[in-house]
Amino acid sequence: MLKTFLPLFMMTFCICLFIVMMQFLWKYIDELVGKGLGVDLIAELFFYAALSMVPLALPLSILLASLMTFGNLGEHFELTAMKSSGISLLKVMKPLTVFIAMVSVGAFFFQNDVLPQSQVKMWTLLFSMRQKSPTLDIPEGAIYSQIPGYNLYVKQKNPENNMLYGVLIYDVSTTSTYPRIVVADSGMLSMDPSKTHLVLLLHHGNWYEDLSPDATMSNELGSDMYRREAFKNKEIIIPYDDNFNRMNDETMRQQYIGKNITELRQTIDSVSARVDSVGDLVSKELMSMPAVGVPSMRLDRNGDSLVTIPVRPVEMTRVIDFDSLMATQTSYVQQSVTSQAISNLKMNKQNYEFKNYMTEEDRFIIRRHEIELQKKFTLSLACLIFFFIGAPLGAIIRKGGLGTPIVISVLLFIVYYVIDNMGYKLAREGRWQVWQGIWLSSAVLLPLGIFLTHKAVNDSAVFNPDAYRNFFRRLLGLHQTRHLELKEVIIEEVENSVAQSRVAALKEQCEQFLARYKSRQGYLAYFQNGYDKQQLDSLSQEIESVVDYLSNSRDQLLLNKAMDFPILRKMLTYHITNYKHVGTALAVLFPIGVPLYLVGTWHQTNLKKEVATASKVCDEITQILNSNQEDENQ
Repeated sequence: MLKTFLPLFMMTFCICLFIVMMQFLWKYIDELVGKGLGVDLIAELFFYAALSMVPLALPLSILLASLMTFGNLGEHFELTAMKSSGISLLKVMKPLTVFIAMVSVGAFFFQNDVLPQSQVKMWTLLFSMRQKSPTLDIPEGAIYSQIPGYNLYVKQKNPENNMLYGVLIYDVSTTSTYPRIVVADSGMLSMDPSKTHLVLLLHHGNWYEDLSPDATMSNELGSDMYRREAFKNKEIIIPYDDNFNRMNDETMRQQYIGKNITELRQTIDSVSARVDSVGDLVSKELMSMPAVGVPSMRLDRNGDSLVTIPVRPVEMTRVIDFDSLMATQTSYVQQSVTSQAISNLKMNKQNYEFKNYMTEEDRFIIRRHEIELQKKFTLSLACLIFFFIGAPLGAIIRKGGLGTPIVISVLLFIVYYVIDNMGYKLAREGRWQVWQGIWLSSAVLLPLGIFLTHKAVNDSAVFNPDAYRNFFRRLLGLHQTRHLELKEVIIEEVENSVAQSRVAALKEQCEQFLARYKSRQGYLAYFQNGYDKQQLDSLSQEIESVVDYLSNSRDQLLLNKAMDFPILRKMLTYHITNYKHVGTALAVLFPIGVPLYLVGTWHQTNLKKEVATASKVCDEITQILNSNQEDENQ
């Protein structure tokens, strides 16, 4: 089993890792292209990104590999051979279960030790690349705005001598309302040796600039001042850092993505203590605030020092009606008291909303660290869950290769990914508890793994469409169809005389049933009596017995006609209860009894139609048997 599983696991892991790496590349391609980054930097970024994508690729690869392994075994009947030799499916899965358990343990240590360092390296390198200036590639006939503070237009370029013709420069690096404008017939752009400045050598042009004089010059010379300069040769130096400057890792290490379990718990405890201290201060402030104008604390002298002691509560000798008290005051006093109360409420509300806003950032930090702490354990459980989904599912569908397993794996992983992201966002925003949101996907898929393992061990037909179709037909009271095929080997031959007698006996039972229940039952009779359950069971068994006997026929016409026999369903609405007093109680419950009576009588009408169909089929089969008998006699 390990020899079969390990190559598939390595292959699927590489495929899944490549797919998630392509997603990473598509997401950040705009920030990497056009900046002249070396191959070594790109390779280093991809290496750290591949390590960071392992938590996404590992569960999917385990699901796909287990599906393919057990699907191949089932498709080539190797699982059937093992089971026939007395080896159960759980015993077949045992070596792979031990291996996946070891992978889960390794995934935990990877999440705790390797992943924080790789994420720190990846994000530090990515942010450094974002700050890297793009490589200069000035187009012809278009405005180039990649130089900070400058917009450059070039009418034509000569790639042989790097000359620029028809140069127009808009300098917006100053705080002036209007930009500086430089026009030149030609020029050459180069980089200084330190790669921190651009050197632009222009020939035959003009410089236009609006001046912003100070107040003295404005009074003396006026406010509309500008400068115009004509030049033959002019050199302009523009600040432009073209070097790659790697950021320090220490900043990213302080974030939640760069911490292990111990560091995460330390941060959670320290930030929680800070939030609790703020809460204690607010609670003490609330307790010390005056209540209805009466202070709760007062200063008292204890020797040479002042101490704060609580004020004795004011005892109410009688109940004071506030409305009657306000009614004795003038309208001006009433309006003044109400306005002051509203003003105090608004001020207190704004004050505590501001304090809540100050602590909200700390609570958000706590949630992010708790999420990262919980995610250290979810990957290990996800590996086990996906194995116990993929292995039994492959044994059930019995399809190997890359076709069906990939489709099923992608669908299941999409469900897992959507649920996991939904729980993550609910936990991040504080709408759910962190453990509820992070463990939501595992809680949803774990019952599926248990169900599929149970069905695979018991060889249950989970994906048999006929079973589900018949279930819903029985639930909705719909007619079920039969399927009979001509047998290659027949043990018991069908004799016309025996078949005729059994069909005639069946027709007689059908006629007796239809004669007994000619009309619809009354409301009370339906609940107290219903249809005879024993007669229905006997009629159903007789139909199945006749069909089973006729299925051994070599006559295709007879088999086709036997398939017309209806399947009599055992439905509760045919006979509600065996106790008359219970049926009477149901009939008395008018809101419940009337809909149940209407549905039940509808099902009874369909049942009588099915019995009438069985009687008609008996006549047609009798004609076929008589015709076959005449042919044999001739």
